[in-house]
Amino acid sequence: MPDSATASLRPASVGDLDAVNAVVEAAVMGWDLPERVKRLSLPSYRYQPHDLGHLDLIVAVDGERLIGVAAWEPAPPGDGPAGTRALLLHGLYVAPERQGRGLGTRLLAAAEMASREGGFDGVLVRAQRSAHRFFVAQGFTLLAVADPDRDYPHRLWRPTPVAT
Repeated sequence: MPDSATASLRPASVGDLDAVNAVVEAAVMGWDLPERVKRLSLPSYRYQPHDLGHLDLIVAVDGERLIGVAAWEPAPPGDGPAGTRALLLHGLYVAPERQGRGLGTRLLAAAEMASREGGFDGVLVRAQRSAHRFFVAQGFTLLAVADPDRDYPHRLWRPTPVAT
């Protein structure tokens, strides 16, 4: 199977959404959650045409096959660490057979470039518990839960690196 480095990244289009959602579904179904929870929550993770109006959504394509997707948008004020302007990584999904081969890191790097170009202070992610290790390995730190009624328990933050 080709290395994930051979995949090209490009903006998603409406025509990509079926393949995007297939990757999302395959990734979600691999999470360490009860099957019923995955099945019931899956519709909230799927992307719709209207999402392309407010999210930046990129896809990773290897040949003709879509194998990964990342989506981001500006975070609401106050969601990141105090005094920061955050880019919220809305989703990062890689086809299960391509996970662990660098594609998630490449998609994350695209979000970080968007963060830098957009003048954001850093990238904020609300990760699934099973993805926590990936983001920590990428240099993210867990944010404290200040308000249990409002704060997602697996919020992670990484400042945007300064361009060199």
